[in-house]
Amino acid sequence: MKLGLFNINMGRQCAPDRLTAAAQAAEAAGFESLWAGEHVVLPDPQVPPSPMAPQERAIDPFIGLTYAAAVTERIRLATGIVIMPQRNPVVLAKQVASLDVLSGGRFTLGIGVGYLEPEFRAIGANFPDRGAVTDEFVEAMQALWYQEQPEYHGAHVDFAGVDAHPRPVQRPVPIVVGGHTAAAYRRAVARGDGWYGFAMPPEAAAASIDGLRRAADEVDRPATLGDLELTITPRGRLTAETAAAYAELGVDRLVIIPNPKDDDVRPSIDAALTAVAS
Repeated sequence: MKLGLFNINMGRQCAPDRLTAAAQAAEAAGFESLWAGEHVVLPDPQVPPSPMAPQERAIDPFIGLTYAAAVTERIRLATGIVIMPQRNPVVLAKQVASLDVLSGGRFTLGIGVGYLEPEFRAIGANFPDRGAVTDEFVEAMQALWYQEQPEYHGAHVDFAGVDAHPRPVQRPVPIVVGGHTAAAYRRAVARGDGWYGFAMPPEAAAASIDGLRRAADEVDRPATLGDLELTITPRGRLTAETAAAYAELGVDRLVIIPNPKDDDVRPSIDAALTAVAS
């Protein structure tokens, strides 16, 4: 099973020396990937369903991952997730291509539709139609990456007669779809190389995997995408028993959250390696 490290751009890892140490420790330990989440702003005071206090630190994921790319050589870099409808797809396509080029083709784009209405309102993004916006934005970005003469005409994004270089190193850029709803499962099956479930114990992961199977009966999956890769961030401490339960479910990758009380991520890295190897 592949292992990833979450929060590379949050909390203690916001400091340049700590981000460097965490990224290099994960790579040295044989971890497969580094993952960066996103919230541009947070409700103040904190109200459900906000997962973070408004004063918690979070570096922009593309800046954090670009920094991590510069201090590593092999480990993959992923957004887990970027909130697509809060972004401009033309600008985001440029950012993704730039990071993929600078990292030597190591980037995975994890996407989601978002759920914090106050954040959407502050940004001026379309909250009610965020699912449809996300689908169009993905298609528009892929047009910019792969079409010889990029062109896209939709309800939420429209362009022609433009081009953008450099193109990504990877063709295609892997896309992972996050979310725990029926719509997210359908989006993952129809558009994603993988699906990402966040903070899920094995029983919740099993329910989501059943949802993905049902979605596969409802929407077509392009043959070019291959098998759907399953990524989970466990809830709570990863043990040998829970690691085995995730493996039994067919999970391909576990992305661990380092203990926020530790100054160093290495104890969390070592504990995950031990759990998976047991």
